Amino acid sequence: MNASNESTTEKNSSGSWLDVWKPEDETFWRDTGSKIAWRTLTLTTISLILSFATWFVMSALVVKLPSVGFPFDERQLFWLAAMPGLAGGTLRVVHTFLVPIAGTRLVISVATLIKLIPVVGIGLAVVSPDTPYWMFMVLALLLGMGGGDFSSYMPSTSLFFPKRLQGTALGIQAGVGNFGVSLGQFVTPWIIGFAAFGAVAGSPQVFRSGEVVKDIWLQNAAIWYAPLLLVLGVLCWLMLRSVPVRASFREQLDIFKDKHTWFCTATYMMTFGSFAGFAAAFPLMIKVIYGDFPDAPDPLKYAFLGPLIGSATRVLFGFVADKTGGGILTQITGVAMMVICGVMIYTGVLTPTSIESFPLFVGLMLALFFFAGVGNASTFRQYPIVFGHNPRQGAQVLGWTGAVAAYGPFVFAVLIGESIEGLGSAVPFFATAAVFYLVATGINWFFYVRKGCERPS
Repeated sequence: MNASNESTTEKNSSGSWLDVWKPEDETFWRDTGSKIAWRTLTLTTISLILSFATWFVMSALVVKLPSVGFPFDERQLFWLAAMPGLAGGTLRVVHTFLVPIAGTRLVISVATLIKLIPVVGIGLAVVSPDTPYWMFMVLALLLGMGGGDFSSYMPSTSLFFPKRLQGTALGIQAGVGNFGVSLGQFVTPWIIGFAAFGAVAGSPQVFRSGEVVKDIWLQNAAIWYAPLLLVLGVLCWLMLRSVPVRASFREQLDIFKDKHTWFCTATYMMTFGSFAGFAAAFPLMIKVIYGDFPDAPDPLKYAFLGPLIGSATRVLFGFVADKTGGGILTQITGVAMMVICGVMIYTGVLTPTSIESFPLFVGLMLALFFFAGVGNASTFRQYPIVFGHNPRQGAQVLGWTGAVAAYGPFVFAVLIGESIEGLGSAVPFFATAAVFYLVATGINWFFYVRKGCERPS
């Protein structure tokens, strides 16, 4: 099929649905499928960057809210950081089933445009210290829409590509998409420092911290996404198409009858759940654990590094996973994360007596992000192989595991906050995390790695 045939195929499609999609057919892939698939991947990946960035807006803002007059205590701040994770995980459950029902074009376009609601809402809320806490909680929940739609992106992409390229394609999309977390936390301290939108975005707030008093524009941290979301939403509607793989909600429930759906959920909570969870909690951990020492570090100068490293390794190790298989990399990830948790507890960086422990603390946290990124890449190569007998189920499991792991920001932020506030330090949380990593790694070894395992991957 040549280029003119490809154009005809798209024009003759029923609305946004392609008539034929056969990525495993080499001729079809070479003449038609490859161009459509890579175009779709490019556009949806850019959109996913903004999804992740908006999902973590609150984690970057909470460290500044008390200094501009909002009377929120540490527990309240951790809950604000956690709410997008709660909503994101719940919405991912919904998104897990949407693409086979409504198609890529409609789902991704609407998911991109609807995020205008929370980013504009937060831009309005932060300009007044009189904005009540419950309003911030509602807006934090709405930010979860940026985390929820991930479970539509991944199943969609897995359907567009042949099995031999799924690790690469999913690694690129998820890894580059994850850069959105780092993007938001990197841009925030810069863009809140000046009137980026003039009088349109409102007046500045007075920031007070010690002897430092200055004007900042916290609303910029959210509002700058609005024009980008609007443009991308329109482009998605105009340029995306949907693969003709359709199933009702009831038909898709068959994934829950397979025990491997639940095993994959555990290993993805270990990898992406940790990445997203630590990304949400890292800024506040720096503030709470090291913020009372003289010359305390600015959390936002370091917070973006973890998501940046985790995202980069997810991209790079997608290619590695295609060569080595995903199971062995997941195994390495689990062992490494257990060891790192143990080192953090043993060295005392979670209960410091001086600021001198801070570099080691940051280094160990960045190591956790690194291996979480490796595991993110390996698992998304692994799951389509585990469910290789049914590509549609494999796509749905990608969505479902992502849905559960999206609760990571909620679970991690709340439990770390409660561990610090209720038990005196983050040590109990990291000890519990190490035990969970042990269990998930054991599942991975028994069913997917060891000689004679049930589903080698």
